[in-house]
Amino acid sequence: MSSRNLILILATSGFASTFSGRAVEPMVGIIARDLNSTPQTIALLSAAFALPYAFIQPVLGPIGDALGKERVMKVALALLFLALACSIFAPNAETLFTLRIVAGAAAGGAVPLSIALIGDRVEMARRQVALSRYLVAVIIGQLAGSSFAGLLAELIGWRGVFTLSTVMVALALAATAIGFRGALPGGKFDLQSALLRYRDILSNPRALTLFGLVFVEAIAIFGIFPYVAPLLEERGGGGAAEAGFAIGGFAVGGLIYSVLVTWMLRRLGIGRILLGGGFFAGAALVVLGLGGDWKLDAIALLLMGLGFYMLHNTFQAHVTELAPGARASAVALHAFSFFCGQALGVVLMGFGLRNIGLTGATGIAALIIVGVGLTASFALTKPNRQRAR
Repeated sequence: MSSRNLILILATSGFASTFSGRAVEPMVGIIARDLNSTPQTIALLSAAFALPYAFIQPVLGPIGDALGKERVMKVALALLFLALACSIFAPNAETLFTLRIVAGAAAGGAVPLSIALIGDRVEMARRQVALSRYLVAVIIGQLAGSSFAGLLAELIGWRGVFTLSTVMVALALAATAIGFRGALPGGKFDLQSALLRYRDILSNPRALTLFGLVFVEAIAIFGIFPYVAPLLEERGGGGAAEAGFAIGGFAVGGLIYSVLVTWMLRRLGIGRILLGGGFFAGAALVVLGLGGDWKLDAIALLLMGLGFYMLHNTFQAHVTELAPGARASAVALHAFSFFCGQALGVVLMGFGLRNIGLTGATGIAALIIVGVGLTASFALTKPNRQRAR
């Protein structure tokens, strides 16, 4: 299979799973009113999705290495379809939280395993560009989920948005089943072998550096997202649609990165890309802390999206080289670190907003992400003296 066809097949599940994960954020206010809950409570649906997504990774990674990444993806997409279909009929917040937990765990079998498959089938010289092309689908899923979900929710309700998401995942499941119908079956899962692979990965100092960087990156950048809609409503800056457009700026920034990535790699190099990513994301958080209208938030989030993907796409490319013989396990630990950070970021940002206010909370996050860029630029431009077996 050509790399182009591979990316097209993987893009369907990347788009659908990302849309299903991000669609809730601009609908926080609408869901809260409909289910007689508070925006602060419903905002935690993001953590309910992200935490199981994270904690399933150490399980899915070695299973994917042992049984075959394509087979595991098909099962995961089928479970995601069922969870989303049931969410359409959720009668209360408690049921919706439970279903988001199931959906998050199932969605964990889409993007990380896709990244591992690209690592298997595309050589390192072309891998960062190939990953950026795949990320276009993921980014568009974010854009659609964060922007159009808010607009659609005002027209067809949040249950209608969940219906649309269910249909998307059904199409992704069909594309994956047809596209990988000739995939060779994997072997058998062996717990001892899985633990040995993890031991080898974690014995690599660069692995610990990458997992730590992506954990802190996620805390700093993603904590603010579920609060954009409630904060806009509080200051009269707009409703779900405006919040969706503002959050969609993040995805637009990612698309800009995907267009510029080849030029950046050729003209800037890894070190400057990482430095720039940290400073762009930090500047964006400072602007968000000013508490402007949705248009200013959209510009800030566009800049944040550009900075985030400059950092994150570089991390992803390096992670795929940590353990070529256990690539799904390495990518799984990377995703585990990322989504743990994302879930923790939501909690920490909520604490910060309550105790030191918007400007203080985003200011601290800005300093942290600049530090991530500086640290990554230093650490990842040094040669890797140890690789996991």
